[in-house]
Amino acid sequence: MQSTNLGERLRLERTRLGLSQEAFGEAGGVKKFAQSNYERGKRNPDTSYLEKLSKLGVDIQFVVTGIRSTSGGPNEGQAAQLINGSADVAVAGTPGPGLAEVKLYDVEGAAGAGRDLEGERIEGHIYFPEAQLQALGIQPTQVAGIKVRGDSMESTLADGDWVLVDLANRDIRQEGVFLLTVSGERRIKRVQRLAGGALYLISDNEHYQPEMIKPEQMREVEILGRCEVRIGRIS
Repeated sequence: MQSTNLGERLRLERTRLGLSQEAFGEAGGVKKFAQSNYERGKRNPDTSYLEKLSKLGVDIQFVVTGIRSTSGGPNEGQAAQLINGSADVAVAGTPGPGLAEVKLYDVEGAAGAGRDLEGERIEGHIYFPEAQLQALGIQPTQVAGIKVRGDSMESTLADGDWVLVDLANRDIRQEGVFLLTVSGERRIKRVQRLAGGALYLISDNEHYQPEMIKPEQMREVEILGRCEVRIGRIS
């Protein structure tokens, strides 16, 4: 159905790509408030904004004229939605300009040694906007998608979710949720550093007790990266 209102067509494109107003506006170089004004017809976007959105896969011809182009753009269906630190990633067919390839691994709980994921079977790929990764402080070449197994991290992470892990960030002084190995077993846990060099591994599900790693056990621990973005269904 054709809309005669530019703001409405802009909203339709944002919805088609599965983006929040904040994330969509950020991709166009504006704040959420400005994006809201565009969609309500209170202000008209400039060409710089539209040029940036075209790289995201927005059908600019449709937005401006109300007539669909033959293709929604080079990155159509490949945008990612960021809501409260989580993401829903749509179809990831082939990479386009401005998209980083992220390898997906199903490795939690699997035996393995070493500081990286080389040699592990790749389950698939997603293509994530490089600008959004960089806004999160993540190097596009230093990120991996890891599948969550079990319910120990409920309500932060659900069984079957994927998380984007910043492989370049292994600094547990920040605290937060990390991918790590303990005696060769990979886990996703909230890590808290204690006085004296011990670690507390915390499951966000209150039914699981925290685990203390004593200083003399630290040689059994490898920090692989910090979990930054959840990829999963938003309930």
